Amino acid sequence: MTTSMTSDTTTTALNGDFNALTLTETDTYLLVEITRPEVRNAIDETMVSELHEVCSYLELNPKILIITGCEANGKGIFVSGADIGQMRDRRRDDALRGINNMLFHRIAQLPAPVIAAVDGYALGGGMELALAADFRLATPGAKFGQPEAGLGIIAAAGGLWRLKALIGEAVAKEILLAGKILDGNEALAVHLVTEVHKPAELLDAALALAGRIAKLDPLAVRISKQVMAMPAGAHPQVDNIAQAILFESEAKFDRMQAFLDRKKNK
Repeated sequence: MTTSMTSDTTTTALNGDFNALTLTETDTYLLVEITRPEVRNAIDETMVSELHEVCSYLELNPKILIITGCEANGKGIFVSGADIGQMRDRRRDDALRGINNMLFHRIAQLPAPVIAAVDGYALGGGMELALAADFRLATPGAKFGQPEAGLGIIAAAGGLWRLKALIGEAVAKEILLAGKILDGNEALAVHLVTEVHKPAELLDAALALAGRIAKLDPLAVRISKQVMAMPAGAHPQVDNIAQAILFESEAKFDRMQAFLDRKKNK
């Protein structure tokens, strides 16, 4: 994957050394590249810990998060799934801790939007990580699947319910109960992803999407994301309260005045 990052790219303000992730930060986004190519970016305890550190930072410093994979032997890899060597030894209490489930829930709840740019394998926990994002972009060669039932477990980190909510029960059952794997174009057809790009263009497309988001008012985007996640019973009251907050923001006055000025000068 190639990219033409903006000139405001800096090293990240996050402290500490990262082993499973490579981070690049700008004023508007944090790019997280998962870099464990020797094990096809399998999720292990180190990666989980480092992603929690990323979440801690973004919860205090809201920015758009872009998550992508890396290349191995000339082929893209997003996340091939959990590290089965570690998972094999986990027991009931580990499952109740919800190691991946809690991480992906935290990613989904981040204040600013999350973009997953997927090339190659996004299987098991890798697909569930992508499902936790607000936007998914892919290449034709992406591979989305939930093979957990073949290993004697379930997709317990969001796959069972996020997938059904996103693409409908019928296709979700094909994936979860019959082991169907979707490529990028098939994922686009069922609205699992919103864009498909060539591998060399994928990251640039994700950055372009982040740029479109960044042009909007950050507070309006943040509140919109939170209100959209509210249960049906919270509406319309929560919408009115959220709008009341935004009606008092300086950005609302400035942006509306700018709109009126542009209209006047046409």
